[in-house]
Amino acid sequence: MKLADAFSLIVTPDRNVSFRAYDGSTSGPQDNDVILEIRTPRAVEYLASAPSQLGLARAYVSGDLEIIGDAYTALSRLYPMDLSHLTWSDKFALGRTFAPFAIKRPTPPPQERTLRGRRHSKNRDAEAIHHHYDVSNRFYRWVLGPSMAYTCAVFPYAGASLEVAQEEKFDLVCRKLGLQPGMRLLDVGCGWGGMVLHAVKNYGVTAIGVTLSAQQAQWGQQAIEEAGLGDRAQVRFSDYRDVPETQFDAISSIGLTEHIGRANYPSYFSFLFGKLKYEGRMLNHTITRPSNADRTHYRKSFINRYVFPDGELSGPGHIMSVMNDAGFEIRHEENLREHYALTLTHWCQNLEDHWDEAVAEAGLGTARVWRLYMAASRLGFDLDTIQLHQTLGVKLGPGGMSGMPLRPDFSTRSPALA
Repeated sequence: MKLADAFSLIVTPDRNVSFRAYDGSTSGPQDNDVILEIRTPRAVEYLASAPSQLGLARAYVSGDLEIIGDAYTALSRLYPMDLSHLTWSDKFALGRTFAPFAIKRPTPPPQERTLRGRRHSKNRDAEAIHHHYDVSNRFYRWVLGPSMAYTCAVFPYAGASLEVAQEEKFDLVCRKLGLQPGMRLLDVGCGWGGMVLHAVKNYGVTAIGVTLSAQQAQWGQQAIEEAGLGDRAQVRFSDYRDVPETQFDAISSIGLTEHIGRANYPSYFSFLFGKLKYEGRMLNHTITRPSNADRTHYRKSFINRYVFPDGELSGPGHIMSVMNDAGFEIRHEENLREHYALTLTHWCQNLEDHWDEAVAEAGLGTARVWRLYMAASRLGFDLDTIQLHQTLGVKLGPGGMSGMPLRPDFSTRSPALA
């Protein structure tokens, strides 16, 4: 059986995905807007030895498999894969075709990473963060845009630009935290310092941001100095667990919980609770699974091996429960799933617009990892296999005082932005 014939048995014509292979075989219209091109025998070896997303990722990242057309469109047509149409005869024919390839185990691309040591120890967490975030500040600038914000934006309307949406995200967090001039803010997992800069510039607070990425810290601190805010803001290259200061008025955790590990949630939220003043607020912004019953970690997934080593996602109910048990009173929660799909749409386009520069800066393999990862993530948010939740908690004062207004209005923007 020719390779294209074998693949067309698995991916039925109604998926509107065509194939071509190095053995000269083709399937489907060769002027189709989506074509999978099997360029080498090693591509089939990757796919046959790891018949899952990991095999597809290895073949694509290595360049042995090419997606001709838009990556998001291709993935949306391929997923979810239904094999119920295959007969026993089909399965036998496929087994004979792919068995010789399956026994070979080609070396994965160098972008694949398996960490050593105890999961979520300080050293291993630092290694995981270094793997993902220390690619290149220039590379991230092309993908993320001028805001250098690598978390879900909040679109005030569908046609808003990415920069407007990222500013709205930071301001929404500030509004939920009730920031006022003179307050002290701790931003854990601060990235390139976008939240720190926004809060200090527009709300008159002093702020400390911490990140385990040396490149992020360097970029963020330079941006602070260039803005003339060095007396009120700083970005540290540090583990959040090593922050000695306490008595903060507010804490923002934007995109860090994904790296903490489910087993460490109680200590994480208890630590943040202990850093707050009475009536202080903490805003947790994190990617979640839709259900508390879902697995948090897939060791052999593409995301774990190539993008976020040791990343774990829990259901929103579990996260809120652990926050509550750590002492926080939950005051507000919302799902911004569609906003992350829109954010990723912009990031995907930014990468395509700067493809040649991204390849020159980070290498072709890394650029291909990002193209696949962002397209797959966008699809995940669209299909509700992952979500984005913001949860606001408060540390009650004596007598149960929350400091919250009876009906908080999070729509009121800072006077500096009005």
